[in-house]
Amino acid sequence: MANRHTVSAFTIAAVVGFTLWFGTSLLTGRREAWDASAYWVFAYPLAVLVCALLGYGYPDRPWRWALVLFEAQFIAMCVRNGELGNLWPLGLVLFAVISVPGVVAARVAARFSTASVNGTA
Repeated sequence: MANRHTVSAFTIAAVVGFTLWFGTSLLTGRREAWDASAYWVFAYPLAVLVCALLGYGYPDRPWRWALVLFEAQFIAMCVRNGELGNLWPLGLVLFAVISVPGVVAARVAARFSTASVNGTA
């Protein structure tokens, strides 16, 4: 059973991911946020930063926060487009691939965390 801290981290990651994608898409008028330069210049680096912050604050298996954050962007894309689309498996894989810098950032930040479980991340 998940503890309260884990649920908080999952919630933060999911809300931030969804909001970054949906907000960027709406603000730029693009159907898919990654078609706008604002996504790569602002939203994507912010997403990686949030992954690092979550890794620092919740250092137990920190890779999870990046995957949740970026897969929440997939959900936001589906909501924004009003459909799942027939290439959804490829979309999930693509979001997993672009989450790699977030995974690395979360793992590195977790190593510096004082909240680290048993002194290791």
